[in-house]
Amino acid sequence: MTARPLIELRDVSKVFRTSGRDPVTALDGIDLTVEAGDVFAIIGHSGAGKSTLVRLVNALERVTSGRVIVDGTDITALGERRLRAVRREIGMIFQQFNLLRSRTVFGNVAYPLKIAGWPKADIERRVAELLTFVGILDKAWHYPDQLSGGQKQRVGIARALATDPKILLADESTSALDPETTAEVLRLLKRVNTELGVTILVITHEMEVVREIADRVAVLDSGRIVEQGTVLDVFTDPQHETTRRFVETVLRDQPRGANLERIRTRHPGRLVTARVRDGSTIGAVLSGAQARHGVRFEIVYGGIKELGGQSFGGLTLELIGEDPDVDALVAELREVTEVQEVTV
Repeated sequence: MTARPLIELRDVSKVFRTSGRDPVTALDGIDLTVEAGDVFAIIGHSGAGKSTLVRLVNALERVTSGRVIVDGTDITALGERRLRAVRREIGMIFQQFNLLRSRTVFGNVAYPLKIAGWPKADIERRVAELLTFVGILDKAWHYPDQLSGGQKQRVGIARALATDPKILLADESTSALDPETTAEVLRLLKRVNTELGVTILVITHEMEVVREIADRVAVLDSGRIVEQGTVLDVFTDPQHETTRRFVETVLRDQPRGANLERIRTRHPGRLVTARVRDGSTIGAVLSGAQARHGVRFEIVYGGIKELGGQSFGGLTLELIGEDPDVDALVAELREVTEVQEVTV
């Protein structure tokens, strides 16, 4: 079955105008398509326009120009009454949880259902179902101040799913959490996508979040999309400098600074960094290096990771042999992957 677009931004711009100040362009000419069933990540540094973009999807902000289409409906010019119907199909989770402190866990998840006019019995059934799904049914009568950060975010996810939305917007939803709790929440979001069929738009400044959960990614820089594609393509062959800096935070395949100096003292041979992509024949080249070229190698830095069931990563290698022989091996490696000399 061909995937259908669920969220489309067509040549979208957003300009903020304040009396007495110059206009600020938050987004400029954004073209973006999120297909049904995707986990799509928008990544960018602070001030790149990420949160503005996500607020355009549920029309909490209005575009200055362009069109936003959600599930086939152009919401750009809709009035508030018709927008309410669209927003019922969109759930949202937040960095700081945004829970009502005066309500229990049950009360927080039930709140959007009460607003929607659900019968009491249906609310009780739905809330129990959701709290079981996110793994905190035993906390139903606790208040937010009695919960850990991860538990609060689970409540936020349950609340966002209460009305059975087609789309879930996650705005920096793991930024306030420690790494272990972040991993738990990301696994839960992946379940939301795979088991419930909810399309997720993730806003983040952490490339590790993109690696763990997303199918596709767009890189936002100064209000413009500078690169987008499948996560595997973007990770293994980043085209824009901003993307390369993000990828480097996860794929640290080249030692630097004091770390490089320590490696140099232990490994005086030629150091090169080789990219590893799924299907790469780098292993075959290296396994025969000594027989063909008389060159030994040792992995001194980097590693291989899994991304969507495929291997990717980078290895810094010490190549030990005569310079002409090492040159021949490096040339052979360059035929199958990207290779760089590591310099101080």
